[in-house]
Amino acid sequence: MDQVKSVGVIGAGSFGLALANLIAANADVIIFSRRQDAISKINQQLELNGISLAPNVSGTQDLQHLCKSCTLIFQVTPSIHFRQVIRRMAPFLGPEHIIIHGTKGFDLLQDEYDAMFTYDDFTLSDVKTMSQVILEETDVARFGALCGPNLSSEILAGLPTATVIASEYDEVIRAGHKAISGKAFFVFGSHDVKAAELAGALKNIIAIASGMLGGKRMGKNTEAMLIIRGLREMILLGEVMGSNSRSFYGTPGLGDLIATATSTDSRNYSCGRQIAEGRTVQEIMESSQEVIEGIRSVRIANHLIKSLRLRAPIISMIYAVLFENKGIEESVFELMKYPLISDVDFMK
Repeated sequence: MDQVKSVGVIGAGSFGLALANLIAANADVIIFSRRQDAISKINQQLELNGISLAPNVSGTQDLQHLCKSCTLIFQVTPSIHFRQVIRRMAPFLGPEHIIIHGTKGFDLLQDEYDAMFTYDDFTLSDVKTMSQVILEETDVARFGALCGPNLSSEILAGLPTATVIASEYDEVIRAGHKAISGKAFFVFGSHDVKAAELAGALKNIIAIASGMLGGKRMGKNTEAMLIIRGLREMILLGEVMGSNSRSFYGTPGLGDLIATATSTDSRNYSCGRQIAEGRTVQEIMESSQEVIEGIRSVRIANHLIKSLRLRAPIISMIYAVLFENKGIEESVFELMKYPLISDVDFMK
C-alpha cells in the first residue's frame, strides 16, 4: 500500500494505541495524550500500559504540532472530554483537515462543566453526536465516524476484524481506508453517519445489561433475548434522535452490539458483570483505567425516555439497577411480564 502523510491519533487509551499500530503499517503516527508520563513511555520505550508500539509511532502533548503535521486525524477521546479537546484543537484546524472519530457516546455540555449537573435538566436538542461537536467547534467540514465491532484486544492480537467508516464524503472514507486497512483489518464505508454514531453510543448500554446477565449466569437464551430486544430500544431512541433505523441492522449497529454485548474484553460488558458481583458503579468507575461509556450513556438515555414518554423497559431497567439499587433478578422477571410488545414492531 502506498505511504500516506503522517496521521494523528488523539487519545492514548487501549483503542487509540491499537489504532496507532494499525496506521503505523501505512504511515507515521503522532499520538496525543495529556499525560506527560504516557508520552515519555511512548517516545522512550515504544510501549504504554503493556502495549508495544511500532517504531514509527511518536507521542506529543502539543496539539498545534500534531495538527500542523497531520491533515488526517483520528480522535478517540471519551465523549465527556470530546468537546473540550476539540476546542483546544480548533485554532489549529482548517478546511484542509479530515477528522474521523471513534468515540461511542454522547456530548452533553453541562455534564463536563457543571459539577452539580444531575442528568435531569436537559432536552433532546442538548444531546449531540461527536460529528455535531466537530461542526460546532471547528472549521473542519470533512469528518466521519469509525464504528463497528472494534475490540482493542482482538485488534492488537492481529485477529481478523472489520470496521466501518461512516461519512457523507467519499474522500473521508477513502482517506480512512488508506490509513488503517491491512491484511487482517478490513474497512467498509457508509454514508449514514448519524445512525452509526447513535448505534455506537446506545449499544454500550445493552452491553452492560448483558454483562449483568452473564454475571448472574442466566444463560444464552436470556442473553439472546436481551440483545434483540435491546436492539429494538436502540432503534426506537435512534429514530427519535433523527437516524435511519435500517442502518442499525448493519455492522455499526447489530454487528457492534453482538461483539460488545458478548465479549468479556468489552469494558461495558465487564462493568455489568462487576455489578452482578455486588460492586457499585462508583467503585467500578474509580478502579477502571479507562472510561466506561455506557454508564454515562444510560443516564442520558433514561432521561430522554422519560421526558419523551417512550416505551424502552430494558434501558429503564438498566438505569434502575445501576442507580436505584434495584435487583437484577427482580428486574429480569419484571421484563418477562412486561405488557406485550410485538417481536417485530421495529422492522421497517
